[in-house]
Amino acid sequence: MREWHVEHMQKMIVKYVKGLSADASGWEKRNHKKYGSLAYMCRQIEYDIKHGVAQEQVLSMFHKVRNDLSFSELRKTTGSMERLGEVEDHFRKPKIVAGRLY
Repeated sequence: MREWHVEHMQKMIVKYVKGLSADASGWEKRNHKKYGSLAYMCRQIEYDIKHGVAQEQVLSMFHKVRNDLSFSELRKTTGSMERLGEVEDHFRKPKIVAGRLY
């Protein structure tokens, strides 16, 4: 089951960084509006972390998307690196819970 969560995390990152295509249908636009926000995507990745994905795996996926040759087409998409930066910022910053840093 842990492998499923790792794959799901990878798919969610790629889907968010890719964004909505210019020729998206009405159905795709509605789904993107509902499920394509930064908050929804971060919530999904946090769920995967809760179920066995290591924080290092998430950070290595960010590094892979930013530097790996297999994601070169993804990086060419307009605004993709800004979206990747937003997600990275969310997972790199320490979380404050009840007055403590975690």
